[in-house]
Amino acid sequence: MSKFLVIAEKPSVAQSYAKNLSAYRREDGYLEGESGIVSWCLGHLAEYAQPEKYDPKYEKWQFDDLPILPEVWKLKVSKDKKKQFDVLKGLMNRSDVEYLVNGCDAGREGELIFKRVYDLAGCQKPVKRLWISSMEDEAIQKGFQSLTDGREYAGLCNAAVCRAQADWLIGMNATRAYTTRYFKRLVVGRVQTPTLAMLTERKEKIEHFKKEAYYKVSLSDGKLMVTSESIPLEMEAEELRKLCDGTEALVTRVKREQKKTFPPKLYDLTSLQREANRFFGYTAQKTLDMLQELYEEKMVTYPRTDSQYVTEDMKETVETLADEMPDFLPFLKSEQSGGNAERVINNTKVSDHHAILLTKEAVEKGMRGFSDGKKNLLMLIGQQLVQATGEEYLYEQTEISVQCKEHEFAAKGKLSVQMGFKEVEEAFRKYCVKDKKSDEPDNKTELSEGYEEGMILASVKAEKSTHYTSPPKMFTEDTLLAAMETAGNKEFDSETEKKGLGTPATRANIIEKLVSSGYAERKGKQILPTVAGCELIHVMPENLKSASLTAEWENLLLMMEKGKIQEDEFMNGIVSMINEILSLCRAIPEEERNRFQTAREVIGKCPVCGSDVYEGKTNYYCSDRSCQFALWKSNRFLESMKKSMDKKMAVELLKKGRTHVKGLYSKKKDSKFDADLVLGVEEGKARFSLEFPKKKTNSNKKKK
Repeated sequence: MSKFLVIAEKPSVAQSYAKNLSAYRREDGYLEGESGIVSWCLGHLAEYAQPEKYDPKYEKWQFDDLPILPEVWKLKVSKDKKKQFDVLKGLMNRSDVEYLVNGCDAGREGELIFKRVYDLAGCQKPVKRLWISSMEDEAIQKGFQSLTDGREYAGLCNAAVCRAQADWLIGMNATRAYTTRYFKRLVVGRVQTPTLAMLTERKEKIEHFKKEAYYKVSLSDGKLMVTSESIPLEMEAEELRKLCDGTEALVTRVKREQKKTFPPKLYDLTSLQREANRFFGYTAQKTLDMLQELYEEKMVTYPRTDSQYVTEDMKETVETLADEMPDFLPFLKSEQSGGNAERVINNTKVSDHHAILLTKEAVEKGMRGFSDGKKNLLMLIGQQLVQATGEEYLYEQTEISVQCKEHEFAAKGKLSVQMGFKEVEEAFRKYCVKDKKSDEPDNKTELSEGYEEGMILASVKAEKSTHYTSPPKMFTEDTLLAAMETAGNKEFDSETEKKGLGTPATRANIIEKLVSSGYAERKGKQILPTVAGCELIHVMPENLKSASLTAEWENLLLMMEKGKIQEDEFMNGIVSMINEILSLCRAIPEEERNRFQTAREVIGKCPVCGSDVYEGKTNYYCSDRSCQFALWKSNRFLESMKKSMDKKMAVELLKKGRTHVKGLYSKKKDSKFDADLVLGVEEGKARFSLEFPKKKTNSNKKKK
């Protein structure tokens, strides 16, 4: 009897699939049933190989070896994942397996994870695609009943492959190019470098900002206060104050109109990450990690979505969820359930996945047993549904204009008429974010009644006030995500699908890479570029820093997903850019190339290549970055004898090939001893041995 093989992204997901396929027999690395087998990857099971796997010469970083442009891409599996890969390879090639089901996460990354394993295993069997937005049993069962031909996702798969290859090409070539030209490790990324450029630009604007004073004049009759526009010169403001103080003023305009603010949209991943950061201080990565767990726990729908709408067929589901929110959210009243699903329905704005929602199972289970972080996310998603399907916020806005001595003054007031969705927003803030206030300073800024056009205000009091321009604010994770999402939008026409820097699924990882690489750091909620980050951006060419160019690439990848362009169109642009980068690097003058070099003490010559050896924090290293030689201050050989390498020892080893060391410890004899530490070189790396000098004979004793 023929079977099918389902490949999930993680073991936990595989278990959910197996349950719904009655695949209960547990084997080593997979589960099996009568008709189906379920196995799993471990995230990115296979990845593109390092350059040295294509040619041993790439082990040394040399500018003249660039560009590195693989003709046939090689994949590798890390040692800790090889066992599971062998399981998958064996299952794929089983004679009774008729076809495969790609059950990895339904998105670009899921396509990439599956394809790499499929290609590396050399499999050629047909593939079907499982595409679901929820891990609920009902959704899984429905998904398996409506499997589609894997070839329908060829565009998405191609975009995933091209994105990964582009990142590899730019990362490997640009990093090696700038590292070898500047004699300092400079890590370059297709998306992370323009993101870092935004951080650096913002920091420089703040540092170079010079506040400027401006002035305003206010008039008051004791009840109403109207204010002038900004006045740049204090003298002019003072003259206006004197001119108007104690004189009459004329009410020239009184306008009252009903206005409305529409409810917010549902959450996509980026908007949810932003609000989780703003309300609770969670990093984008922490939010994504918790969401992924909640997804696998069947509490929320698929998190890596860029849509804030749902489709028409989900109307009943949305209405039911909204009706049940008062029982789910402890701060919500029964009359605040929302339920106007039409507000969040738009088939044209849902591509791969709909907006993030709670599941039916979440409502039934409740939040008991979850961490505070997960509870906060569940409440955030739940209240957003109620807001998004709620009523508009209605208010009356009053505008009053006053003329005095031919100068205009104005006041604006607002009076709430219907709180609508804002009632839910405020209830959520009071319950979950007790120290936060509404973004609206005042829902009620009512102006005094009784003012009409043509009214004379007698003997008004005029006052001058001083104000100052403010610098831009440092990025928080909230505002950085927003900037990444809209990067380059101004350069695109209205018909372009704008995707900015990265995708909702990758932006968190980009931020984390900047932090882990030491190019950015977190201070409270702020994200700041480090000195190293600013240095990197200052030597980068415009094309590598360009948010517009990177956003354009993201747009091309989106077009590829939809089959509108071929892979070559995108990849040729990447190769052209690499060649341009190398051309620019060749033209860097010698003086500029030494900008990171400081006067350092040469402690000796490298026994491998003859270059100068310098002292670093953890070692004494060869100045030729392509050379692997180093004397490590802490090394296993000396540590076994309770010693470490000091500068004096390193100098003697480099000069003489040996150094005498006192007080070495013998674990076997539990005693100390003296010996010569001898330096050898094996495959370009330091190797040590001990020699015991012959004891000198005492000549005086002989004479006696």
